[in-house]
Amino acid sequence: MRKPETIERLYLDFDGFFASVEQQCDRRLRGRPVGVVPFEGTDRTAVIACSREAKAYGVKNVMPINEAKRLCPELVLVPQKPDLYRRAHNALLSEIETVIPIDTAKSIDELTCRLDEAGRSDPLTLAAKIKATIAENVGPWITCTIGFAANRQLAKIACKAGKRDGGRYGDGLTIWRPEDLPAALHAVTMEEIPGVGGNMAKRLYRAGIFTTEQLYNVQAKHMRKLWGNVTGERLWYALHGYDIQAPASSRGMFGHGRVLPPESRTIRGAREISRLLLIKAARRLRRENFYAGGLWLWLSIRDGTWMGKRHLPVVNDDQAILSALSELWDQVGKDHPRGLMIFRIGVTLYDLSPSHERQLDLLLNDDCQRRRWENASKAIDNLNTRYASTVVSLGQWRPPAGGHVGGKISYTRIPSAEDFW
Repeated sequence: MRKPETIERLYLDFDGFFASVEQQCDRRLRGRPVGVVPFEGTDRTAVIACSREAKAYGVKNVMPINEAKRLCPELVLVPQKPDLYRRAHNALLSEIETVIPIDTAKSIDELTCRLDEAGRSDPLTLAAKIKATIAENVGPWITCTIGFAANRQLAKIACKAGKRDGGRYGDGLTIWRPEDLPAALHAVTMEEIPGVGGNMAKRLYRAGIFTTEQLYNVQAKHMRKLWGNVTGERLWYALHGYDIQAPASSRGMFGHGRVLPPESRTIRGAREISRLLLIKAARRLRRENFYAGGLWLWLSIRDGTWMGKRHLPVVNDDQAILSALSELWDQVGKDHPRGLMIFRIGVTLYDLSPSHERQLDLLLNDDCQRRRWENASKAIDNLNTRYASTVVSLGQWRPPAGGHVGGKISYTRIPSAEDFW
């Protein structure tokens, strides 16, 4: 396994991305504390993302609105515009590509690049050029923090460490050369290391590991034992500066979730929105040439959660998938005959099969009927693609207040244009 002798990776993270895009597009928001919310007209949701001015007051992402306003009474609430953020993401990547090739867009607001010889020898000039290109060609209110290190994982940690360098938030730059480590890494809290989530941190505490330095000094095989799989050992090599590459991930599911507006928090209202979300998920399933063998419905309710699953006979057409959803909602009605308050819903198609590996259910002789429904779904998709809008759907297409069915803010997935049809 190779251990680089110099910096080879750049990791870039946009600062308060969603709020800064709003500020760039609306000059009335510039310099003011901004909180992006799911939809306007209610204080019964959370701030999804906030600007650097709001963060200075202690406001954090995914914080209840009432708590955020208590910390920052001047907070300006702005309803989300997911399609705007998608277009901003594409514009920003296009500008960065004029300076350096992008290796991977890790999320809508993070990316990583491999450094050429010039970037390795003079990262300060490279970072300044990237920042200047963004400011000149997109706008000065969208800033970024950049980290340099020997591998992607260390560059990401360096980037996160630079977010609040010098007591200010954002527009940072951190360079961790191999000779700077492990001292620079030891200054980072263990919980800030990617891969050390809340549950993993508790496990490390029980093992007597409380600091990054203690974690760094653990042996590779012990790290594997602590994590219970090879991920721990892979993290050990990453922290020690090796050029470790994560294995390629495979698609495991297609799904969408949504916080419900107050007027849709009944079984009837939630059921209709879940139907639209599932149609969006099924469209993505077909675009990427998969079939699904299962459907999962998840509800966040007043007293906890409700979850249900249904087996699917390896399908990708709307009729079969929506029929299974209807069965799940019938079960919700039986479990809660007096109704219930639903705050959030999620639908997921899982147990995926690539189209060229599809195995039909031998006990379910519905192949002829299924192919007709598949052809109907393909025809609907083709019409919607032609007009770049949902002009045809199985059942009525009435998005809820605030829209964004299947096109919400996502930190882990970069939405496509089709998500907003």
